[in-house]
Amino acid sequence: MKILALNRRAKHDYELLERLEAGLVLAGQEVKSVKLGHVSLKGSFIHLRNGEAYLENCHIRRYSQASQIHAYEPTQSRKLLLKRKELDHLQTSKRAEGLAIIPTAIGVTRGLIKLEIAIGRGRKRYDKRQVARAKAIQKDASLEVKARLNN
Repeated sequence: MKILALNRRAKHDYELLERLEAGLVLAGQEVKSVKLGHVSLKGSFIHLRNGEAYLENCHIRRYSQASQIHAYEPTQSRKLLLKRKELDHLQTSKRAEGLAIIPTAIGVTRGLIKLEIAIGRGRKRYDKRQVARAKAIQKDASLEVKARLNN
């Protein structure tokens, strides 16, 4: 999948447990705008209602060449295309285990726009600090090993 937009806060704020790929229902001008990279996942989330999944608060900028006749809402909710089994899995994991469903990336796969979503557990502030500390230790160790190998 060629990545067009990332949700960088997702890895920081959530412990991502499982990833899925879903299609998006988009209008023609939205497809062109997304393929140009005019999309932002900042603050977006997945909402489940009536047995279907929707992407909420995802900002897709109006395509500059599109006609201005119709009113366009950049942050409207957009339906996700998932199999029934995947939808049931999302509903049970969200309800039973208290997990969140987070959009992590938008990309193109074989000409089709796909949304990568993840099931994750929210991190507390101290969890974020521990993860940052562990990453720093790992980075220092790898740099030290690399320096020793070069000498």
